[in-house]
Amino acid sequence: MAEVERQTDLPEEEINEEAEVVVETPEDEEVFEEEQEDPEAFYDNLAETMDERTLGRLASQLIQDYKKDKVSRADWEQTYTNGLELLGFKYQDQTRPFQGASGVTHPLLAEAVTQFQAQAYKELLPSEGPVRTQVVGARTPETENQAQRVQDFMNYMIMEKMEEYTPEFDQLLFYLPLSGSTFKKVYYDEIMQRAVSKFVPAEDLVVPYYATDLKDCERITHLVKMGENDVLKKQKAGFYRDVELIPKQPEKNPIQDKLNELEGVKASGQRDYQYNILEMHVDLDLDEYEMDNSEKNIKVPYIVTIDEGSQQILSIYRNYYPEDEMMKRKEYFVHYKFLPGLGFYGFGLIHMIGGLSRGATSALRQLLDAGTLANLPAGFKSRGIRIRDDDQPFQPGEFRDVDAPGGNIKDQFQILPFKEPSGTLFQLLGFVVQAGQRFAAIADMQMGEDSQNRAVGTTIALLERGSRVMSAIHKRCYYAMRQEFRLLSKIFSEYLPPVYPYAVYGADRAVKIQDFDDRVDVIPVADPNIFSMSQRVTLANENLKIAMSNPQMHNLHEAYRRVYEALGTRQIDTLLKPQEVPTPKDPATENAEALQMKMLKAFPEQDHDAHIAAHRAFMATRMVQINPMVYAMLQGHISDHVAMKAHGEVGAMIQEDPNMMMMQQQDPQGFKVQFDSMVAKRVAEITTQLAQEEAGAQKPDPLVQLKQRELDLKAMDMQRKAMETQQDFDIKESQFDEKIDLEKMKLENQDEQSDERLQVAKDKLNLQAMQMEQRNAKKKA
Repeated sequence: MAEVERQTDLPEEEINEEAEVVVETPEDEEVFEEEQEDPEAFYDNLAETMDERTLGRLASQLIQDYKKDKVSRADWEQTYTNGLELLGFKYQDQTRPFQGASGVTHPLLAEAVTQFQAQAYKELLPSEGPVRTQVVGARTPETENQAQRVQDFMNYMIMEKMEEYTPEFDQLLFYLPLSGSTFKKVYYDEIMQRAVSKFVPAEDLVVPYYATDLKDCERITHLVKMGENDVLKKQKAGFYRDVELIPKQPEKNPIQDKLNELEGVKASGQRDYQYNILEMHVDLDLDEYEMDNSEKNIKVPYIVTIDEGSQQILSIYRNYYPEDEMMKRKEYFVHYKFLPGLGFYGFGLIHMIGGLSRGATSALRQLLDAGTLANLPAGFKSRGIRIRDDDQPFQPGEFRDVDAPGGNIKDQFQILPFKEPSGTLFQLLGFVVQAGQRFAAIADMQMGEDSQNRAVGTTIALLERGSRVMSAIHKRCYYAMRQEFRLLSKIFSEYLPPVYPYAVYGADRAVKIQDFDDRVDVIPVADPNIFSMSQRVTLANENLKIAMSNPQMHNLHEAYRRVYEALGTRQIDTLLKPQEVPTPKDPATENAEALQMKMLKAFPEQDHDAHIAAHRAFMATRMVQINPMVYAMLQGHISDHVAMKAHGEVGAMIQEDPNMMMMQQQDPQGFKVQFDSMVAKRVAEITTQLAQEEAGAQKPDPLVQLKQRELDLKAMDMQRKAMETQQDFDIKESQFDEKIDLEKMKLENQDEQSDERLQVAKDKLNLQAMQMEQRNAKKKA
């Protein structure tokens, strides 16, 4: 347009030429717009349009990288596989050191895993739902309602619609203490048409050996086992390329073989072939794999799906948002860790107490074998002796015929000197088991018989000492669940319709897609600092003890409510008395409550002049005059009426003043200063008026007034002495209670020290006994 305006003075021919140039410009722009990429094409399967040779080179390189990553963690797989044997799920007949020897496995590891799984499952996945929300920023009724809608909807989806969530989370909590690492994959499933949070065992997710965190990992490979029908469904839906795949028997997997052995299942001869689909989240430069392209470009995130058997690429999708100029990778996986390891994978109980469990198993088998050999002795017999039915064991009360050369049976047998089970070995077994239980935090927490009378600090110290390890593990699970819920919230914000109605028991509800914004944060309902019901109840009881020690400073009603909440009690409001809500009362009722030392409250809608007059008349009575506390309470209540009366009068004056109303809108801070000044002036006027009225009242006889004053002073002195006596009594009682608590703590510390000394003495005796047995054994040898 600017060029057209500049050429208005040119001849007609030149104007036409310029016009032709101007006309060509929109055509060029239109052609350029036609060449722009369709936004919907961003989500297409790029493998559909790529050359087969390029796809072949890409698949070969990625599969080679996957195999290298898998080989790099072979030692981890071996340790995990060997540790699974310590669960003792399968009893094996032993032939060493003799046929029929004990093959029992000590349940130390199985007990630790089962107790953790049961405890964590109850805390992290309550029946009401695992999600709660927090408002980010200032709280308003709008944001609070929004947060409640998000919380209700996510709990509804997880507990009702996502039917796989509960059983797979249960399975995750069983795998977690064994392997030390498990994963959740959060994504939108096109076939189910909803969000999915799927459990992924550690053996099915492979990363490079140098990786330390999922977010910084340049290549994540998820091994997905699919049947032929599932692959065909995805091909028919257009999610995978329609290429012919060659069924291939899965390669030997030692971890899966061990799991199948423990479960008691094995592959049959006739079964459907299984496809190993490698879903690789990797940064790539696709142009790098072209035949005649040698340039190096920046790698961007893709999701490449490969069939491991035929080495065919099924799909390549971009793994970033189209509006993201930085092309950051979209996250799908969440890492649950039991204990932080030295690298990417975490440590589990197999790694930490696997040696103790193996030692306990060995000691237990030796004790059982020693008992077997002692009860069923064996040895040597003379070659010529004959015993009827010598291949059958003796029955109780049975005697058999024997042909003994020389007639002396005793001289024909030599019994091997098998000992009874060793007491030292039994004590060593107990030591090993206790060490494992202490580490796994599964030993019973001994709170003591006098837990009701124990000092608060002592109870908290005992609770903390027995829960440090489990509390740290619980916080790691809390962190992982928080990441998982945020990924779920992101999926809901992308795939839900503008308004999603749903029905729950007894009500119809709805959630808006705009509810899932940055104003609401989704977090687990579990408390990261509390991992068990007993810990929660103990802390609530301690809070109640503190509140009851000084009721004037605490809200006992709320303290009892928290105890009931910790116990999981339903319908708490039916158990606790409802708290009284202050309501406007007449002056006579307020005067009566003042005598009972109940707090009085004024309300703006009351007749302040009538209340002030009634209270002043009551204050002039002899009963109030000799009771300074009642007098002061009523005087303070009158001051409340004076303040409310002044506020009401000044507010009415401002409503009639347009300048003040405008100032309230334009300068709120300046308006407040002026409003407070006007209220203060009006309070001073009303107070002065009341003081003048009281001064102008008829005065009594001076002698009578002096006598009444003496009586008032005596009454005040008696009341003061009574209060001082009560205060002294309270102080002495508090000091006595503190002294008792201190003595109890000293006794408990002495008991603990005595127990430790006894344990040290027992360990010394056990060690001496072991040394004696070793010396005796050497002497006999």
